Amino acid sequence: MSPSADAAAPASTSGPPLAPLIAAQLKFLLSNPSLPVKVGQIWSGCRNGRYADRFALAIPFCLDYVYWDFLYNALYPKVAPDVVFGPGDEEFQPLVDYDDAGNGDKSCLARWDIRDPRGLLNLVEELRLLYIEYQKKRVAEVDDTRLKFEVDTVLAKEGIEVCMVPLTDRPDEVKFAVPLLDLDLKQLVPGCPWKFPQKIHLQAIFPVSRSYSSVSSAPRLKLISTPEMKSFFSVDAVKLPAWVDGMCMAEYILALEDDLNNQVVEASASIGSRRRFIEALAPAFGRPLEADPILCRNATVLSISGIFTFLVHFIIPLQFPRQQPILTLQSSQHCNSQGIPITSSQINDYPWSPRWDPMEMVERIYDFLADECQNFKKFCSDGVPPTKRSSTDRVAVISV
Repeated sequence: MSPSADAAAPASTSGPPLAPLIAAQLKFLLSNPSLPVKVGQIWSGCRNGRYADRFALAIPFCLDYVYWDFLYNALYPKVAPDVVFGPGDEEFQPLVDYDDAGNGDKSCLARWDIRDPRGLLNLVEELRLLYIEYQKKRVAEVDDTRLKFEVDTVLAKEGIEVCMVPLTDRPDEVKFAVPLLDLDLKQLVPGCPWKFPQKIHLQAIFPVSRSYSSVSSAPRLKLISTPEMKSFFSVDAVKLPAWVDGMCMAEYILALEDDLNNQVVEASASIGSRRRFIEALAPAFGRPLEADPILCRNATVLSISGIFTFLVHFIIPLQFPRQQPILTLQSSQHCNSQGIPITSSQINDYPWSPRWDPMEMVERIYDFLADECQNFKKFCSDGVPPTKRSSTDRVAVISV
């Protein structure tokens, strides 16, 4: 399965273009966000060929990627592609298994039509499902009593994926990717832009042991979420429950899901707290110029002290109000030598208590900035000529 997911290469832009019918199928595959496939190298099977007709795909599996080559033939584009699987998967022969089981007519290849843009997507989805079953079968054959028990107790959970991780310098490992929680986050986050369900997975990696021990070592555990999820709930900040001696994964998952459910609900409630804080900015600073209306993670106000005009950017953490907003000041009148507006370093050393109501939080920040803006003004003015503002500029400002 190596290299890792982060190493999935972008598409190659050199060489001839893909044959039109092949390109249409690849474009349709890449436009389907429910299966975030990445395309690597694209090349031609013929020297000096007019069209490219083969490419490498990185296909998500078990919180990583598998790398398969899809080989079309530009001279015979109506023929379905050959597929070359990755190193170590020589025994994965899905079409042979289909024929042996008498199910060859059920494959999408039996109805292959190059004019159907969904053809490649259907093929990738079919092969991926077969690969999931192939890896489950491999893990079930491992001669490890503990792993056999774990497999028997958790593989029935919907959506779980598992794979062998062969290693050269230490015993092989088995990796589990377990989907957690069955929450409709659109209900928790009204107006959220996510088109597809957001997922949190538990990654558990067990070493393969040939001997049974009554006190087995704990697996390596890690929470992994979809990228969009991190703007609402940071799995990196979650403290995982301890793995107790003698515990099995099914038992651990129940405890983890109960704890995660409470934290996700708390994260949803935090959106309301952040929204009330942004609303409290208006009486003191004036109506914000910009604000995140959905997750309420940031806001910007315009302030003035004498003739010095500056922006105040608020970055509101997920753990608000336990953690205070981070402030950054940006001059509207001073730029550096590259023409970029001068900004302060991040500020979080102002008076704060999570027990204050939003109005008091904002008032304390307002009072703090009355002095801090003078320091920032001096910082901007030292050796930097101010930029003249047009007298016709009309903005909502507040004296500090």
